[in-house]
Amino acid sequence: MEVKLTIQEKLFDLRKDRHLTLEELAADTGLSSSALGSYELNEYKDISLNAIIILAKYYGVSTDYLLGITENKNHPNADVSDLHLNDDMIAMLKESTLNHRLLCELATHEDFPKLLADIEIYVDRIAAMQIDTLNATVDIARQEILNRYQPSEEDIYLKTLAAAHIEEDEYFSHRIHKDIDGIIRDLREKHAADASTAPETSLAAELKKELDAAAEFSGSDQERQARIFCMQLGINYDRLTPEEFTSLIGILKKSKLLKSPLSKRGKTGTKKRKR
Repeated sequence: MEVKLTIQEKLFDLRKDRHLTLEELAADTGLSSSALGSYELNEYKDISLNAIIILAKYYGVSTDYLLGITENKNHPNADVSDLHLNDDMIAMLKESTLNHRLLCELATHEDFPKLLADIEIYVDRIAAMQIDTLNATVDIARQEILNRYQPSEEDIYLKTLAAAHIEEDEYFSHRIHKDIDGIIRDLREKHAADASTAPETSLAAELKKELDAAAEFSGSDQERQARIFCMQLGINYDRLTPEEFTSLIGILKKSKLLKSPLSKRGKTGTKKRKR
């Protein structure tokens, strides 16, 4: 996830937030729909200053926001004192290594207030007395059963009462874990299509797939190793000419990691590769 939105991403988000088509935006701003469409493409960098000014006025944001000078879209002149932040928080937010965009999306998620409420209940021990009362009630019931019936410790009812005990740390750990898991899953899904998001197929999985394919190859060890080398470089092994194959093997023989088996390529009785 990138730390900041690009100009192109901001323009796209602003248009989508208003549920506008490019044609509708063109009619409202006087800019052509083709130009507006190109402004939203990440590879397009030549956005005129006049277009920036027109779009900033239309969307009610500052040109500084569109140009990436500030990330404040609606509160460009907010006073720090209005944010109720302590000095340590301000110092942390000023750190350039922090992913401020991720922090903002985390804090503005619809379930973030629930996460904070659960943390506050735990920190302030608001539920501690109620939990202690419930556990005491369970203990009284357990003692009464022991006194009246003298059951064994393996008795199902005693085990049920023991399981009914609530550990405050464990209970709130589960609640807070559930809160934060839901939030970060939503953020992960939201950014699944980002250019910076890693592909679902890992490099290790791709390498394993290539090694499995090479293991099933019915040539010599030398040919198998050459095939793996070609796979890793994105070269189609089956389209190599005999001359190219000979040159490749000559290069690979210089590696201390390669064995020196005899090549079966082109010999009678071996499976010919497709050309």
